[in-house]
Amino acid sequence: MPNYAIIGSPGTAPSAVPRDESLDAPRRFHRSMPGYAESPLAESPELARDLGVGRVFVKNEQSRLGLPSFKILGSSWGIHRTLCERLGLDPAVPFEELRRAATRLSDHVLTCATDGNHGRAVAHVARLLGLRSRIYVPLDVSATRAAAIESEGAELVRVFAGYDDAVRYAAVQADRDPLDILVSDTAWPGYETVPRYVIDGYSTIFEEVDEQLAELGLDPMDTIDLVVVPAGVGAFAAAVGLHYGPRPATRIATVEPDTADCVHRSLAAGARVTVGGPHGSIMAGLNCGETSLVAWPILRDTVSATITVDDDAAREAMRAFAACGIESGESGAASLAGARLACGDAGFRADLAIGPASTVLLLNTEGASDPASYRSIVGKP
Repeated sequence: MPNYAIIGSPGTAPSAVPRDESLDAPRRFHRSMPGYAESPLAESPELARDLGVGRVFVKNEQSRLGLPSFKILGSSWGIHRTLCERLGLDPAVPFEELRRAATRLSDHVLTCATDGNHGRAVAHVARLLGLRSRIYVPLDVSATRAAAIESEGAELVRVFAGYDDAVRYAAVQADRDPLDILVSDTAWPGYETVPRYVIDGYSTIFEEVDEQLAELGLDPMDTIDLVVVPAGVGAFAAAVGLHYGPRPATRIATVEPDTADCVHRSLAAGARVTVGGPHGSIMAGLNCGETSLVAWPILRDTVSATITVDDDAAREAMRAFAACGIESGESGAASLAGARLACGDAGFRADLAIGPASTVLLLNTEGASDPASYRSIVGKP
C-alpha cells in the first residue's frame, strides 16, 4: 500500500463524533493522583522549518505520573472506573478514597496483555492501590521492557506469540478466574466498556493542550491545523478524534509501522482489516494487527489521513527530536516520522491544505521506555 491515504476532505471531519462533556471527569481524577503535573507543550521552530510549516507544537509525554509514557492516563482511568463499579463507589471519588476502598479487593489481580507501556502502567497503578498485578507480554518484548514491568511488582507471564495473540490469551485466562480484573486498552465483541474508559482517560492530555495554547494567547478551537498521532490498536488516536473531530479547522493523521498498519488498511478499506504478523518493527508499542472495536467507529468518522513509516524513519525522528531537547522512544517518534514523510509530499500537503502558515501538533507518546534501545539509536542515556 502507499505511504499515506487521504480519508476525509480538507478542513472537515466526516460525521464528526460529538465530544462527551463527561470527559472532564478523567482530568479531575488524574489531578488527585500523587505526582500529577501537566506534561510540557513545547514549541519547536527547528521542526517547523523541517516540516515547512508556520509552527510546530510537541505535546511531550516522555514523563507522566512517574512513568515514561502517556499510557498511565488511560490505564488509571480504566482501573478507576472498573473498581468503582465493583465497589459501588461514585466515579467522582478521588484517588486516595479509591485506594482506601481497594483494600476490599486485596485478593484480586489487575491483569492485561501489553507490548510494554500499557502493562507497566497497569502494574504501577496496581502497586499504588496496594493490589496485585499479572501482565502478559508477547515473545518479542525486550528484556528491558519486561524488567520495567516486573519492577512495578507485577507477575510477568511471557506468551510465546505476538501481541494480538497475547491479548486473546490474557482474555481467556481472565475469564477463567473470577479474581482477575482485566484492564485492556483494546476491545473485542463482549469486551468494550473498559477500553472505552481507557480512551476517555487520554482526554486529560487534550484538556491540557487547550489550556496551554490559551496561556500562549492562542485560540485552542482553531489554532491547530493538523494533529499527527501514533496509532497501535487506535485507542489514543480515538481520543484525538473525540477531542478534535468536532473542530472543522483541525485534521487528524495517524501514523503506524508499515509492517503493522491495521488502522491504515482499515480506513482505506472502510472496514476493520486484520494485518497478520509477526510484526517486528522497533516501534514496539505500535506492533498491532487489529484495530480496537470501540476505537474503530471514532477513527472512521474523524481521521483525515493515515501514514505508514519504516523503522529507519523512526530512528531518524528520534534523533531529530533529541536535537530539539525532546526525548522520544521509537513509538513516540512515529509522530514526527509521519509528519516528515507527509509534509515532504506535495500531494499530501495539497490534499490536507497544509501550507507555510499551518500549525502542526505532534504527540510524543513516550520517552526512553527502553533505555538500552534509546542509547543504541540516539547515543544518549
